[in-house]
Amino acid sequence: MTRYGTPVLHQATAPVTEFGAELRALVADMFASMYAANGVGLAANQIGVDARVFVMDCPDTEGGPNVVAHVVNPVLELPPPPRDLLVKAEGCLSVPGQSAELARTAWAVVTGVDMHGEPVRLEGVGLIARCLQHECDHLDGTVYVDRLTAKERKKVLDAAGLPAPE
Repeated sequence: MTRYGTPVLHQATAPVTEFGAELRALVADMFASMYAANGVGLAANQIGVDARVFVMDCPDTEGGPNVVAHVVNPVLELPPPPRDLLVKAEGCLSVPGQSAELARTAWAVVTGVDMHGEPVRLEGVGLIARCLQHECDHLDGTVYVDRLTAKERKKVLDAAGLPAPE
């Protein structure tokens, strides 16, 4: 698992253009890595791969089944302002053992394709919306702590034993 400060985490990932065995193996590896780390989502750059892909197995806070999915070349859609924001604790496998309160929109949609190039659309509220936003942030080179104040980011990174940005 790549940690905060690793260059691949802090740059936008490359769009996927090849839909073959290599991509299918990447998605399988990402699910295995996410489950091994007890995560609910994982972006390709979190395992050091520069590809616009994420996987998730996220509980539905509204009482529905977990959303288990993968998305290639996702595009995030948020509601227009004024947005309904939820402030909740958020953590990340790349900042191990830490979390911080962060505002995210209460609803989000991601569109993209699956590993076979077939259209995918995921829509969710609550934790699912947070997961969609968190993973798309990763693919754009943003880690959740980058959305915190400098003071809060330093506190979280120090607690994780990770260097704060200069």
